[in-house]
Amino acid sequence: MSTQAPTFTQPLQSVVALEGSAATFEAQVSGLPDWFRDGQVLTAAALPGAQISFSDGRAVLMIPAVTAAHSGRFSVRATNGAGQATSTAELLVTVETAPPNFIQRLQSVTVRQGSQVRLDVRVAGIPTPVVKFYREGAEIQSSADFQIVQDGDLYSLLIAEAFPEDSGTYSVSASNSSGRTASTAELLVQGEEVAVPAKKTKTFVSTSQISQTHQARVEKRMESSFESAAMMEMQIEDGDLAHKAPPRVPPKPTSKSPTPLTGVSKVAVTRHQSPSPVRPVKAPIHTPHR
Repeated sequence: MSTQAPTFTQPLQSVVALEGSAATFEAQVSGLPDWFRDGQVLTAAALPGAQISFSDGRAVLMIPAVTAAHSGRFSVRATNGAGQATSTAELLVTVETAPPNFIQRLQSVTVRQGSQVRLDVRVAGIPTPVVKFYREGAEIQSSADFQIVQDGDLYSLLIAEAFPEDSGTYSVSASNSSGRTASTAELLVQGEEVAVPAKKTKTFVSTSQISQTHQARVEKRMESSFESAAMMEMQIEDGDLAHKAPPRVPPKPTSKSPTPLTGVSKVAVTRHQSPSPVRPVKAPIHTPHR
């Protein structure tokens, strides 16, 4: 005996069906379900051709070809020893048609790993469109990890816990007897950040670069050697000059009758001009007196 009353994890949704087409009610519930139409227990005699099934908590009522007379309120009631629960929806049969139209399209989203994801669309159309979700082109079946729910014209894909491998292109299609439409978006699930040590980069030097570098080093060493040798020579010369005696200066020639030096004389002395040769002077000749 169950100690918890039945609950609907997915209640019934109202259906707009084109006359002559099939109409399906579906609910996910715990407990044994019973179907009602306008408050009356639904029987095979009251609704000829209707198909009722229940498996793994999924209760389904399908009417193969509806007419205006099938319009009304349908309910499913689940009961057990702890109580009961009821879900109700409307069936509208029309002769008008309208292709599916997205009132709200899919939106791309980025989330962290472990987050819950919800992808929503709103779709209108007559008859009520059949809505399916896809990932990378593969249809998604409702499960514990990926749950598809409907609330009126709102269709949602719920991912309980997202992982990086859930990233990809998601799409939803809506179709009925009047047409088909689709909407697409991207889901990016970012993994946990892991600190990655920086890689050491290697520098590759070509043979020509090595030769040029070696030649430059050799030239630099030679320049340094030349500079050192020049410095040593200058130091040696300075040392020799410091130890040498000052040069002897010859004494200036003396004159009995010195005359002041003019500018020309100074230049002559400076140029070390040789003195003019002395001309011989003849003595006077004495003539004898007669």
